Amino acid sequence: MSLAPILDATAAIQIHAAAAIGAFALGTIQMIGVKGTNTHRKLGWAWVILMIIVAASGFWIHQIKLWGQWSPIHLLSIAVLIQLPIAVIAARRHNISAHKRFMTGMFTGALLLAGFFTLMPGRIFGRMIFG
Repeated sequence: MSLAPILDATAAIQIHAAAAIGAFALGTIQMIGVKGTNTHRKLGWAWVILMIIVAASGFWIHQIKLWGQWSPIHLLSIAVLIQLPIAVIAARRHNISAHKRFMTGMFTGALLLAGFFTLMPGRIFGRMIFG
């Protein structure tokens, strides 16, 4: 394992990776923790901020270019930026099933699934872990 690939990456990639790792850690705690408590709300707001950073920083990453400078990951960033306020509004309106559905979907799709693809050969995290 080597940190060289991430240390050699652009600032946008480093910010994106740090926020994603933080969001993954907080999201995991949120998924297994007690819901509806003050701690859940505070950690939830921290998670939302981290996810905004993850999604926004993604717009400055252009390593996979399928449509000009853009790729499907940019569509995921747009989806996250749309879904975050919807999920927060759902919680504030006590629509817990919608809140849970959106938050679980973002955790699974934007962090777990997208994170899995960062482990592919040639990608930064793949090079960090597998050389």
